[in-house]
Amino acid sequence: MAFEFFVKSDIVFGRDSVKELSKVVQGYQAKKVMLVYDAGVKAAGIADKVLESLKEAGVEIIIFDKVIPNPTNQVVEEAAQIAQEAGVDTFVAVGGGSSIDLTKAVDVLMTNPGPISQYGGIGMVKNELLPLIAIPTTAGTSSEITNVSALIDTEKVIKYVVIDNKLVPSKVIIDPEFTKTMPASVTAATGMDAITHAVESYISNMATPLTEYNSLQGLKIIYKNLPAAVKDGSNMEAREQMMLGCVITGFGFSNANLGLVHGIAHTLSAHFQLAHGMANATVLPYVMAYNAESCPEKMVELAKAIDLPVSGDIEKDKYLLSEELLKLTKELGIRTLSEQGIKEEDFDMLAEDVLHEPVLGFNPKQGVTKEDVLAILKKAF
Repeated sequence: MAFEFFVKSDIVFGRDSVKELSKVVQGYQAKKVMLVYDAGVKAAGIADKVLESLKEAGVEIIIFDKVIPNPTNQVVEEAAQIAQEAGVDTFVAVGGGSSIDLTKAVDVLMTNPGPISQYGGIGMVKNELLPLIAIPTTAGTSSEITNVSALIDTEKVIKYVVIDNKLVPSKVIIDPEFTKTMPASVTAATGMDAITHAVESYISNMATPLTEYNSLQGLKIIYKNLPAAVKDGSNMEAREQMMLGCVITGFGFSNANLGLVHGIAHTLSAHFQLAHGMANATVLPYVMAYNAESCPEKMVELAKAIDLPVSGDIEKDKYLLSEELLKLTKELGIRTLSEQGIKEEDFDMLAEDVLHEPVLGFNPKQGVTKEDVLAILKKAF
């Protein structure tokens, strides 16, 4: 047995933990801090709470509030220029994966030359980054603890990832109270994103005993608490557990990588700006059914982890997970591809692009064909 497992995160977890922000910022001897968030974070009043705590640190604050879903190279370059001209020495990213991923990319450009697109791939970032404090407001992406920044290249019309251990945020402040204002639809989509991370990393051909442990434990927690969090956003026990499950899962998938679900979701987001979690959730049950024949034992273990009734007949049991995930997506109101505006005439182009996705290299079932992808898209339609 031989493997690598990388964990770097420094986490403060708990309700009202945002009060620690000023002390954390002072610990970095920061003078000019860029606070990054999107319109939703502002509307929910979260940005003001973070700003209040940040002001206690006595630093100059530069605000960038133009984060968009599926951040593009252009937005990264715009934010980086502002940060560079202002002489920013520390970042605070508040929000979901988009805000945190964008801030990671901006941080890359503070100590490494542009453009950001040249860092797509694994281990391409040369110089260490500036301090980055991540404050997640969703329970799904795990971006606050991972070494990944997912971006859209609008010229090539692809979603690509910058993967480098230098991208892991310096400090993470996880305040479950900040997820309380998430709409039910966002809670459902981001929660399904976390479930996708758990199951894809568990069956990844890069999985190790440590990643498998984290993936299974994260899945158990998220599966148990997601319906309750969607049903009642003020259920703080469920919200807290969702954040915990998201962190645990993140440790797994950031080391084991992901697979075909993400390959399809990246392509859907690149061409049609679908929200990442929703894109994952829409195709997840069908990809799991597709992968079942290549890793039946692992599919059964996943089913057992969430207490599905295993019969002992592996030929039947290997599909229990995919069947349950389909039920769950319907229960949570996950929309089909047609309901999200995708047309059947788009399938050929999408399927062609999916085959070029690097994450397919980690999928348990290798040799994915265009016909395979088309069949999954049709089922998700």
